[in-house]
Amino acid sequence: MDAIKSGADVFFVLIGAVMVLAMHCGFAFLEVGTVRKKNQVNALVKIIVDLSVSTVVYFFIGYMVAYGVNFMFSAKQLVGNTGEGYQFAKSGYDLVKFFFLMTFAAAIPAIISGGIAERAKFWPQLAATAIIVGAIYPIFEGMIWGSRFGYQEWSVNTFGFAFHDFAGSVVVHAVGGWLALGAVIILGARLGRYGKNGNVIGIPPSNIPFLALGSWILSVGWFGFNVMSAQSLEGVTGLVAMNSLMAMAGGIIAAMIMGRNDPGFVHNGALAGLVAICAGSDLMHPIGALFTGVAAGSLFVWGFKQCQDQWKIDDVLGVWPLHGMCGMWGGIAAGIFGLESMGGIGGVSFTAQLVGTTCGVSFASICGFIIYGLLKTTVGIRLNQDQEYQGADLSLHQISAYPEDDIQR
Repeated sequence: MDAIKSGADVFFVLIGAVMVLAMHCGFAFLEVGTVRKKNQVNALVKIIVDLSVSTVVYFFIGYMVAYGVNFMFSAKQLVGNTGEGYQFAKSGYDLVKFFFLMTFAAAIPAIISGGIAERAKFWPQLAATAIIVGAIYPIFEGMIWGSRFGYQEWSVNTFGFAFHDFAGSVVVHAVGGWLALGAVIILGARLGRYGKNGNVIGIPPSNIPFLALGSWILSVGWFGFNVMSAQSLEGVTGLVAMNSLMAMAGGIIAAMIMGRNDPGFVHNGALAGLVAICAGSDLMHPIGALFTGVAAGSLFVWGFKQCQDQWKIDDVLGVWPLHGMCGMWGGIAAGIFGLESMGGIGGVSFTAQLVGTTCGVSFASICGFIIYGLLKTTVGIRLNQDQEYQGADLSLHQISAYPEDDIQR
């Protein structure tokens, strides 16, 4: 029976890992549909290379920082067939757990990629990916999910409860979004985005169907992201699936109304709701999840408009409002709608959620400005004016998304 249970858990987590891996395809197409045609190839290449670099860096460094575990043992030990040294779980459970958590880590550079699209250098961004996935993200991940560095113990002693983030509203999304803020501000706006008087010059998406496809792929994969965060069949609950669905629906409806039926806002509204529900998806009543999604969809539309029109922050895909703001809201919402008095399961504190969320966004924003500030000073992070005008596809990859059209010209 133990062998069956361990094998079933391996398969369960593996399915979750594959679903979250597929979400990176969603990140790619969401960016491809949003950027101009001359930057579509760059978007595709960035996402898949970032995933590969993240895998290697997280294997050798990041996972050890977060959980104190490394894989420098024989294959026999890794699959739990020997008791020598560190005791790995049977059937290679620790290996699929790494796969699952690696896809979370790789989401950080995928989030940042959308904010800095169309004008960032390729190799400096890969360097940033290695630093973030190898050291920055795992520190906060280890604090919250790995019970390392004493943060959760301090939270329990101070507030009576640990900081609760079931599937990463703060650990993944808010951290990624607030890291991206520093990158976007230091990189500066795209050429031609703002006029001499500060007026906004519209740059429409290149392909709405690709944008919608990216949103759909992300939304479907998100149920693996959230539900499989239980990391075992014994811990899985249908409440997470129901709450994810309700938050997604609430985000879509709110973004549709607030965004006046704009397709970009509608499809990102789904993601806003899903970002926000991650933290408390295992605690809230479905009605609380619906309210969480509605607030997130509204927050995204407001935040995106403020960034572009008022604050002059040229965040191409709106990753700071989508992941940064909505992720922050999700961490706080878990401390509201997760309370028993609000129909939730309980075991959470509003103060603990507020403080934990604040720590996460503060840590990420400071690190974002430091990392990208240093890269800008040392190697530069932005394409030159001619390269940006020509487009990242031809400047960096020497091929466009539509090579036959180039030949015909």
